[in-house]
Amino acid sequence: MNRRYFFQSAAAGFGATFGAAPNDRIRIAIVGVRGRGRALAGGFARLPEVDIAYFAEVDANVVKPALDAVAKAGRKPPAVVADMRRAFDDPNVDAVVIATPDHWHAPAAILACLAGKDVYLEKPCSHNIQEGRLLVETARRSGRIIQHGTQGRSREITRQAIAYVHSGKLGKVLMAKAWNVQLRRDIGRKPDSAPPEGLDYDAWVGPAPWLPFNENRFHYNWHWHWNFGTGDIGNDGAHQIDMARWALQVDYPLEAAGMAGKIFFQDDQQTPDTMTIAYRYPGGKMLLFEMRIWNPYAMEGIENGVAVYGSEGMIHIGKWDRQWGYKVFDRRGKEAVFEQSAGEDEGHLKNFVECLKTRRKPNADIETGHVSVVHCHLGNIIARTGRSVRFDAATETIPGDAEAAKLTGRQYRKHWGTPPGVSIAGVAERKAD
Repeated sequence: MNRRYFFQSAAAGFGATFGAAPNDRIRIAIVGVRGRGRALAGGFARLPEVDIAYFAEVDANVVKPALDAVAKAGRKPPAVVADMRRAFDDPNVDAVVIATPDHWHAPAAILACLAGKDVYLEKPCSHNIQEGRLLVETARRSGRIIQHGTQGRSREITRQAIAYVHSGKLGKVLMAKAWNVQLRRDIGRKPDSAPPEGLDYDAWVGPAPWLPFNENRFHYNWHWHWNFGTGDIGNDGAHQIDMARWALQVDYPLEAAGMAGKIFFQDDQQTPDTMTIAYRYPGGKMLLFEMRIWNPYAMEGIENGVAVYGSEGMIHIGKWDRQWGYKVFDRRGKEAVFEQSAGEDEGHLKNFVECLKTRRKPNADIETGHVSVVHCHLGNIIARTGRSVRFDAATETIPGDAEAAKLTGRQYRKHWGTPPGVSIAGVAERKAD
């Protein structure tokens, strides 16, 4: 689909620009309350100026722990609804927090923006490049604020590390490395089955192409299936790639090259367990992403980290003994600086709430998040095609490779959550039975 037509078609559905949120209290709805959504419920409940008005969750079996997290903070329980649109239709809701599986991230955020709500959106902000750009355009045209869930942008110790890189103390900086090296589990193999009681599976699938229910494509394991997830490069790698790109002060790559595959796990996972992807930028800068999710040992003492290399030294950013920090090494490789901090992530939530009041861009504005997540999608395109790609930043396309270009978008089924302006051609619909 022509990119200009894609966005012009979507723009036809955009509403008018909405005003600022109230200056006293912020009422939010949280969409998806299992796992990360439960943690965000507890985090926002601890902010005194925030009221959680709704939980929107299609699986009734996961609601209680999130309600308990709100109660633990001494706050009133929110209303629980299965259909997120009920929360979006409430004019008293100022903002929406989205912690669904990846395939719902951009569609739900677009719906929220069109309903006049600001958005806190978990990473990755999209399931593919095209819907990520559509989300950015929707936010801009509707005047909505979107904070991307890359918390490092608000973590003070990480901001100090990036400031150190930008100070010039490392000399000339031309390369960074981001890695995701940790031990995931073998999920085995399971047959399709009936959905559990209390789950609206049709709503859970949403605008994605229909697949029968399978436990290995459901809670958390959806990460490892192309229909719903973006693999661990989109799951954890999005954080490290974002920090590395921030340190290098680069935007889109000119090209991405490398290899990726599933070489360890012999289970139902589709996405790679191993990746080595290099990104090249204007000016000669390079970023290397390395992923191994089958080993029990860290790299440089950090499971998920970033290294930035300069002519006069290097810096490592990550967690040591579960505490965020950074280490600086001189040109002889000797440790010169080691700083750590508790580094709680509620600063990211506080930044979002403050921006709702001031209408300033948040620390992880959606455009910033989108550019970082494009790197994740390019890595996955390399994994799925088996070859390197060139990237046209002006059009956000992959020229000269029809197979790779097709993977910058996806097919959708006819559903109320399907973003306006996207093609659903060729998608097999679920049969009524």
